[in-house]
Amino acid sequence: MTGFLYDLFVPHTHDAADAVDDALEASRAGVTAVKVSMFVLLGTTLLQFGFVLFTGSVALLADTIHNFADALTAVPLWIAFVLGRRVATRRHTYGFGRAEDLAGLFIVFVVALSAFVAAWEAVDRFLHPRPVENAWWLVAAGLIGFAGNEVVAIYRIRVGRRIGSAALVADGVHARLDGITSLSVVLGAIGVLLGFPLADPIIGLLIAVSILVLLWGTVKSVGGRLMDAVDPGLIERVEHGLEHTAGVTDVREVKLRWAGHRLLGSAIVATDAASLHDAAHVADRAAANVRGELRTLDDFVVTPVPADR
Repeated sequence: MTGFLYDLFVPHTHDAADAVDDALEASRAGVTAVKVSMFVLLGTTLLQFGFVLFTGSVALLADTIHNFADALTAVPLWIAFVLGRRVATRRHTYGFGRAEDLAGLFIVFVVALSAFVAAWEAVDRFLHPRPVENAWWLVAAGLIGFAGNEVVAIYRIRVGRRIGSAALVADGVHARLDGITSLSVVLGAIGVLLGFPLADPIIGLLIAVSILVLLWGTVKSVGGRLMDAVDPGLIERVEHGLEHTAGVTDVREVKLRWAGHRLLGSAIVATDAASLHDAAHVADRAAANVRGELRTLDDFVVTPVPADR
């Protein structure tokens, strides 16, 4: 059960073999996902804001603020995907793929900020109680929020996994958290209908706390990318491609790093090639085998050394 919940809120992004292998196509898919989900969430936010005016619910206000923040996170992601298409320069020799990881960091900040805003509104409602009106409308608003966010979450996470984008998956997790908070609004409305008006601010406060708790997994995922962390399974696949190259007698070193949703790397292999020319051919074949193992790999440099060194 714990594993299921972890995968639900912190989906893996380590690049399945069927990941998109063309950098431009991957960027286009990412931009499309960002645009579509942004407009869906803006529509959901506007609908919910109308319900806030009718009900005066602080729990719904917290949910609406969070949905609006989620829509706004699409902007830096959009910019990051566009920047990622730019070619490398003499100043940015690895290109601009890391802009995507910085966007993921911004998303984490926005989610945390929205949680604090929601908590502030809930505490204020405890100190200055106000009645919640039209509770059945509140139920409808919560269900609308859940539906809109879950559609966006599924779409973002699916595309993010397909292109290997941790930032897009993080944004999908953000939307899924918003969907759960929308269901919490429904619980608050039920509490009000049962004659417990404090259920509304209590749910609002629980929403804020749950967002911060569940955010930790996303922090680790995005932080890992910024610290050049990779899934050990990727290293194993690289080693497999190198070891099954004719002329390679040993794999001495393998390095991989992420630049947005693309991989860069290098390796040192021992070879029994008789000449420098033959060793260069071994290195070329080894690099080709690795690219066959990892379709999201952009640059991979193989350095051959004598087997007896």
